[in-house]
Amino acid sequence: MSLKVGIVGLPNVGKSTLFKALTKNPVDIANYPFCTIEPNVGIVKVPDERLEKLAKMSKSAKVVPTVIEFVDIAGLVKGAAEGEGLGNKFLAHIREVDAIVQVVRVFEDKNITHIHDKIDPQNDIEIINTELILADLDTVSKRIVKLEKEARGQNKEAIAALGVAKKIKIILDEGKLARDLKLSAEDMALVKDMQLLTWKPIFYVLNIHEKNTLELSSRVSSRVNSVAVDIKIEEELSQMSANESAELGMKSNLDKLILKSYEVLNLITFLTTGEDETRAWTVKYDSTAPEAGRAIHSDFEEKFIRADVINWQKLLEAGSWAKARELGTLRTEGKDYIVKDGDVIEFKI
Repeated sequence: MSLKVGIVGLPNVGKSTLFKALTKNPVDIANYPFCTIEPNVGIVKVPDERLEKLAKMSKSAKVVPTVIEFVDIAGLVKGAAEGEGLGNKFLAHIREVDAIVQVVRVFEDKNITHIHDKIDPQNDIEIINTELILADLDTVSKRIVKLEKEARGQNKEAIAALGVAKKIKIILDEGKLARDLKLSAEDMALVKDMQLLTWKPIFYVLNIHEKNTLELSSRVSSRVNSVAVDIKIEEELSQMSANESAELGMKSNLDKLILKSYEVLNLITFLTTGEDETRAWTVKYDSTAPEAGRAIHSDFEEKFIRADVINWQKLLEAGSWAKARELGTLRTEGKDYIVKDGDVIEFKI
């Protein structure tokens, strides 16, 4: 499963520095807006302590973690939906990702300019949200015009889709995000191809400096789904070895950010382990065993017979598949089984 998370925010809030720390790749960073025009892309491992433990038990030749693709998208500005600051191009990049991470500047630094000359995290969040809403309003309004023409011909699907599109427009007109409207699966299917920006899961990275911004960060975090990170320190840590950071007593918080990305995308991990490899696989929450098998290969879904399943901790406690079977902690599950995070699975096809 290919997963993309877009890093967005106003100019000079720390987006590219965060991307560099996450991916440990050098990127263009400068103290002026629109340094990043074409998005940088980096692959980041999802931290998972279970892999090494299972690999040690199985004496696996290799360990393969699951990954998330982070995309560093240039700074949005007020008026982006009307094309300000090359906004249309940047909004198109956001449309291609599965989730959005908005970096919000909380720190004070007179040497780094703020595009609005003041530190106001809540206002910055509202500016970005407004631009996404305006872009979606344009998309929905155009679709309504098209559907109204089709509905005049008594096209039943168009009539139904028109009703849903108008509900979405009402929400957007109120300054709310499209995802605030709870749609049934049937209604969503009628309009899903609009690919609205404000349908995407979103969370916030509050870029702090530990010394002077924790209080302001706490006030903001109480209102939004967020992770507080000192991005400058993360950049420094990314350039150190594990021993160097340990000697200094410094520990990265980026794992929390990566796991939060996983969480907002409504994903879980199941595992496979053996002598060849121990691997993490990404699937949507509530996936059945055959659907999970598709992550490995389409044959695992189409030719699914059954699956041997055990929680990773239970398998470690047993010490081997054979012992787990002997103890009765290894279960055989059928097509209706809902896979759980941390399941170790062996598929039978």
